[in-house]
Amino acid sequence: MNIPTNTSINILTNTSTKTSILNQPAFETAIFGGGCFWCTEAVFLAVRGVQSVESAYAAGNTLNPSYEDICTGTTGHAEVIKIRFDPNIISYEQLLHIFFCTHDATTLNRQGNDVGTQYRSIILTGSAPQTVTAQAVLKQIQASTTATIVTQIKPFVADILYYRAEEYHQNYYARYPNQGYCAALITPKMAKFKQTMQQFLR
Repeated sequence: MNIPTNTSINILTNTSTKTSILNQPAFETAIFGGGCFWCTEAVFLAVRGVQSVESAYAAGNTLNPSYEDICTGTTGHAEVIKIRFDPNIISYEQLLHIFFCTHDATTLNRQGNDVGTQYRSIILTGSAPQTVTAQAVLKQIQASTTATIVTQIKPFVADILYYRAEEYHQNYYARYPNQGYCAALITPKMAKFKQTMQQFLR
């Protein structure tokens, strides 16, 4: 399957209250939520062609949420990451396959012991071609399993809220690999990822 993606899609940057959209032709952006963003950020920072990864909160209804707000599970926001990548090195479709292979897309509002709507599986697409590609990859993944894939696919439109997470969340695993959660959950996850998906590593 080789579905072309737009080489000039919306790039998201933060304002004081909400994301604005800018167009930058050299790079593309992907937004995924697959559980704790410490985990997903660590995975995609190891992927070739990825320029940056930002941890954020998105797709909820609470303005300017704090991490404490997110942890209540009442904001509607998911923990997500915004990936800025070079489509000449890695494609959006390949990023989607990494996304599906590195979290459980069959558990509703849960990843392991992390439970709540903030941990739901979600893809926010930045263009019509991204939406088509995400739907095609999800269909392919669904055909490979008898379990139901619960990943949401939503276009990133003007009324979708998006907020960069607090600075201490950014690049968390790289800075605190020996922290309890990181050592127990992320380190084994990264070891498995590096062993099974070597072709995508930097």
